[in-house]
Amino acid sequence: MSSLNSYKGIIIVKLKLAVRRVFYLVFLIPAVASIFFGGLVLGEVLKKPERELNMMPFDFSEKFKVPTGTMTIIGLQKEYSNSKPIEISITVSDPLFDCGDLYITIFDVSKVPKEVVTQSGFFDQCFEKNDLIMPIDDDFSELIDIPGLYEIVSEINDKTYKKSLTASERFIVK
Repeated sequence: MSSLNSYKGIIIVKLKLAVRRVFYLVFLIPAVASIFFGGLVLGEVLKKPERELNMMPFDFSEKFKVPTGTMTIIGLQKEYSNSKPIEISITVSDPLFDCGDLYITIFDVSKVPKEVVTQSGFFDQCFEKNDLIMPIDDDFSELIDIPGLYEIVSEINDKTYKKSLTASERFIVK
């Protein structure tokens, strides 16, 4: 019986040694190695005096500004026949926003997800000078011949694509 107890004791000692080795292999060695290699990399970076260490490389200041201006869709009716073209104009009132690229998209909202029916782009629309109605020197006119519920979305982005204004309205084609 005592040899059986001593055998169990040997197994327990071997198990404790195995657990200790696993602890070293899984937890301690990777932690020490990552601190060592991280220190080497940081040391090399800091050896170069012209190098700048930017811990927050993203500029969030422009993205979270709320636009002060408004965009308005002019000339959109609530209902159209499938033989009458949709003709609209856009105005923007924003003292800090004077030029940009205008996109007008019509979506079929009866489908999930919304499906793009048509999209038009009007580039370099500078409207601030005389409160011009956009699109400047062009017209937006689209004919939709399939009856249904549609949404028109107009969006203008500035030249750096950091600031944009959007307007949308729904209409029916019968």
